[in-house]
Amino acid sequence: MRANVTRLSTFLSAASAAALIATGAAAQVGPNEQDSEPAPQTAFPDEDSNVIIVTATRRAENVQDIPIAVTAISPQELERQGVVNIQQLQQIAPSFSVTNAQIASGSNVLRIRGIGTTSNNIGFESAVGIFIDGAYQSRPGVALSEFVDVERVEVLRGPQGTLFGRNTSAGALNITTNRPDTGELSAYANASYGNFDLFSVQGAVNIPIIEDVLATRITGAYRERDGFISITTGGDTNELDQFIVRGQLGYEGNSGLTVRLIGEYSEINGSCCGALELLETPLEAAGAFAAVGLPADGGVDQDFTGIAALDDRDASINFAPNTDIDNYGITGEISFPITDDIEVIYIGSYRDFESLESYDSDFTTLDIVDVDFLNTSIETQTHELRFQGEAFDDRLVWVLGGYYFDEDIKTVATLGLGEDYGPLIGALLFGPTGGAFGPDPLTVLSGADPTGAFATNQFTQNSESYSIFANATYEIIDGLEFTGGIRYSDETKDGAFVQLDADSPSCAGILANAPDLGAGPVAPLLPTLIGTACFPFTAPADLPGAGLPVAEGGLPTPATFDVPFDDDEVIWTAKLSYEFDAPITVYTSFTHGFKSGGINLDSTAAIDGADPTFLSEEVDAFEIGLKAQFLDDKVTTNIAFFHEDFNNFQVLEFTGLAFETFNVPEALATGVEIEALARPTPDLVFNLGFTYVDARYPSDCAPPDGPINAVNLCGERLTNAPELTVIAGGTYTKEINNYLKGFFNAQVRTVSEERTSTQATFLDSDELLPFDIQTANTKINLRAGIGAIDDRWSIEGFVNNLTDRVTRGVTFNTTLRPGSRSAFAQEPRFYGLTIRGRY
Repeated sequence: MRANVTRLSTFLSAASAAALIATGAAAQVGPNEQDSEPAPQTAFPDEDSNVIIVTATRRAENVQDIPIAVTAISPQELERQGVVNIQQLQQIAPSFSVTNAQIASGSNVLRIRGIGTTSNNIGFESAVGIFIDGAYQSRPGVALSEFVDVERVEVLRGPQGTLFGRNTSAGALNITTNRPDTGELSAYANASYGNFDLFSVQGAVNIPIIEDVLATRITGAYRERDGFISITTGGDTNELDQFIVRGQLGYEGNSGLTVRLIGEYSEINGSCCGALELLETPLEAAGAFAAVGLPADGGVDQDFTGIAALDDRDASINFAPNTDIDNYGITGEISFPITDDIEVIYIGSYRDFESLESYDSDFTTLDIVDVDFLNTSIETQTHELRFQGEAFDDRLVWVLGGYYFDEDIKTVATLGLGEDYGPLIGALLFGPTGGAFGPDPLTVLSGADPTGAFATNQFTQNSESYSIFANATYEIIDGLEFTGGIRYSDETKDGAFVQLDADSPSCAGILANAPDLGAGPVAPLLPTLIGTACFPFTAPADLPGAGLPVAEGGLPTPATFDVPFDDDEVIWTAKLSYEFDAPITVYTSFTHGFKSGGINLDSTAAIDGADPTFLSEEVDAFEIGLKAQFLDDKVTTNIAFFHEDFNNFQVLEFTGLAFETFNVPEALATGVEIEALARPTPDLVFNLGFTYVDARYPSDCAPPDGPINAVNLCGERLTNAPELTVIAGGTYTKEINNYLKGFFNAQVRTVSEERTSTQATFLDSDELLPFDIQTANTKINLRAGIGAIDDRWSIEGFVNNLTDRVTRGVTFNTTLRPGSRSAFAQEPRFYGLTIRGRY
């Protein structure tokens, strides 16, 4: 283990200041306590309450009363399932999923109902908006830090744009942390140890400064774990080393004024992520690598290929990826009752995110091409002011507000070619040339060795968003309510690519010799020679012909740009709901949602005359739902039927030499969701989550003369969108004697097969891409514990992914390795022990 003693001791001194205690907010409160303080968190969940309070409508309401499909997750449920971050929420929310690719900061893709933004590009924003304590987080990578001291997590399914800021065309995550409690001194801590040398500690201390007026709350967590992917040249990857510290100040005045200030700092230092080759290139069997003096396997020396490679978990890379993320933010919330019926609320935030990463981008032990330096900084501020209240004897509930968002992005990336790049191109060309130009044809034909060629590129973007919004619910007659909401949003962006430095003598040599080469025997290979000598990520920018279509004599080399983007949209929703006495609530809704377009922040964005901008994404969503409780509230069942029609669906795709952005004119998602909870006895609880979704590109999703990337998707399912996801589990809690009690929890998650690539087939072909389909799979989590009946302490054992079912989330064409396919593996079996205490 690589424990950081200084950081750990600093955290422990704060978290243990009031010894071991557990306070925290359950999402469940009494039936008449919609605005009450959170109930204390316990080592063993209290399952007696059937009322779950959420703020999905920007006010505290029973989740069973609102016409929104939402999965509400309490801190007890997070603990019970071992969910410690956003990536693991899919273990308990069947309509939610996360995939991760090469880098920790920018390749996390969140999906709800099979809809997400497929992107490894900082210029793309997520279709699933993330809100922490009311503040919008502009990228999933900004919200990667650990769940600690959380009051609840809400997964809002379907577009949420009228009330939740921006870019929620697929849905939103609404994460609320525990507020300072002005009435009571409390604290808690827990520690875990497990396989892969997992070590983690969490805790919080709540200190009233002036009783019932002013309090502070200090929260912290530290987690480290060795990597679960072995590197064939030594070491491992996919490891964790992270911590987070959060400090809060809460004020509650006699006039009704409440103030909450939150400061947070987190670091992530680790290694993410290693890819495994599933399908070897035909060049290996043909002996092309050996013919140019490279290892016969071309630098992929793992023992297995195919699905066995996932189980073996050996990655062939020449150095471990490196990730270093610093992330801090400040959030302020002020609430004041203007009258008995009207309240004004302001939420403002500032966040600074900085990542420094490096990785082997060819996924082999050869020294071909590396990202030597990738520095990304994201600076955001948000401001929201809203008035909300009630009228007409509380029959009308309304919200009126305005929102402002500002973001500055700066990315500097240095990519370089290694000593094996020239021989690799020799292997690629060995067959077509018969080896006529030796093992390094680029050096022979350009007069310069490509080794050491590099480019340092800078990408910047400023975004501003203004919006005004209104939402109201009116009870027409007893039980019958109409909800209407509208939001006007204006989006403006300016994005630029400039090259700070570059050097590629082989590129200059090939271009200088192009007239002679074009008239000689290698003329048919000239485009390949130019494309490889002037590798787009390391070539000088703005060469003569750069940015022009190749078909018109242009060069496939980078072209700098400075382009604007602006758009505006009216987002709206209409809902009708009726509550029977059972209680049973039925509702129907329509929502028109929106996600801003933007700019492809990549050095290949303007190659071949491409437009670096992409269009905004719009969605029309229909939903019919039922929420019911039966048998004296022992059974809760929520059902939602939905159909979502997306226009200009945003896609980014790696072609092997460039990242291309395009909009698919239409994408669809149709399905049904069921969430059920049964409590046959006070000691036993069963849960069931079921999602069926047909997320697809219709057969006529794009015109036949449209971009081939979009046309080729028509008739296919969306990426990482299984038709069926089922989660089923149960918890048994029992008092052993007057001093002890115990619990046992089991959870099973089953998903049907799913596509894992952007494309399902080769372009302009019906031939399926190898290893695109991840087969159906089941994963089992278990947790059991014993502790004091007054919840002062407990000891728990856990195992996640009991059967060690290793799956892949993303599959791709291996860089510069024709015919090869590689994938990123998801987490294997983890097990360990957790100790909890509270004071």
